[in-house]
Amino acid sequence: MPVFRLSKALIFPPAHLAREDGLLGVGGDLSSRRLILAYENGIFPWFSQGEPLLWWSPDPRMVLYPRNINISRSLNKCIRQKKFTITMDQSFKAVITACAHSRTENGQDTWLVDGMIAAYTRLHEKGVAHSVEAWQDDKLVGGLYGVSLGRTFFGESMFSLKSNSSKVALAALCRHLTALKFDLIDCQVATDHLASMGAVEIPRSLFLQKLTRSLNKKPVKGSWTFNGFM
Repeated sequence: MPVFRLSKALIFPPAHLAREDGLLGVGGDLSSRRLILAYENGIFPWFSQGEPLLWWSPDPRMVLYPRNINISRSLNKCIRQKKFTITMDQSFKAVITACAHSRTENGQDTWLVDGMIAAYTRLHEKGVAHSVEAWQDDKLVGGLYGVSLGRTFFGESMFSLKSNSSKVALAALCRHLTALKFDLIDCQVATDHLASMGAVEIPRSLFLQKLTRSLNKKPVKGSWTFNGFM
């Protein structure tokens, strides 16, 4: 399959035309309208410093159904002991910045360059991107962020400075999304960590079907301001 070069026009080629490795297109921009359109079509940006803007739609796709999250005994013990205070949308910029730093500090490349951080911060200001924070002794020690459209949450990245902090944040998110009757969390590509939490791989075609149905449902009313846990 060819890789499509995007123009200034707000349009994406169909996701099923992506290359075998999931790469679909190159170019375009990180405007809020383009990012939302991408997510609505099962596409997301992912690139490293010095690379052009790349757009992906992998097959298979890893998803987590909020009701099916796997909470291990050790994680459940951590939750019951209330080691962390969980909040939502209280420190979005700090969370996304920490996600970027956690990778660079481990010697890894990060797609969370300044332009990406600015783009998702704009989505947050529009009420489209959200964060979950884990606090300990008033310090941010873990969390995650993602994009919410229809009844699908598109998980983007997470970080953990204390053992289990990001897992507790994910567990809190799943409980919240279950209450709001969300259908699924898009985890993009498979990782052992996500699999251990209950995420599964499904064909891209099935993911796109589920996404379409989710986007067509009436918006769910509910606050993203959340304090405490369980």
